[in-house]
Amino acid sequence: MIKFCEALPTDLATQKIVGQLLDSAGATDSNYRATCRARSTDEFIAKVGVAAEEADESKGWLELLVRTGKTTVEAAGDLIREADELTAIFVQSRITAQKNQQDRKRMEQQLRKPRRRT
Repeated sequence: MIKFCEALPTDLATQKIVGQLLDSAGATDSNYRATCRARSTDEFIAKVGVAAEEADESKGWLELLVRTGKTTVEAAGDLIREADELTAIFVQSRITAQKNQQDRKRMEQQLRKPRRRT
């Protein structure tokens, strides 16, 4: 991402977008890393959700650069696809973690119910 951004025009608008893009791309990485070290399921769900948001934001900035003619689809295409794929992976990870958490809670509730004697 850094090399891509360094090759972009240096006009004010592009550089403002570049700053946002570098921030969101960096936040994607740092939140994913935090996800890998989560201390609880709730923390994992929160961090992977933020990583998904940041990856999607990166995709949005890349698409804006293409739409405004600051770069080409050929130059940004692989990064756009990667941001889209990461977003999908993070969203699915969050959904799976939430489902697993709900399943565990249901199981715990079942185990706490008093058994009927027959």
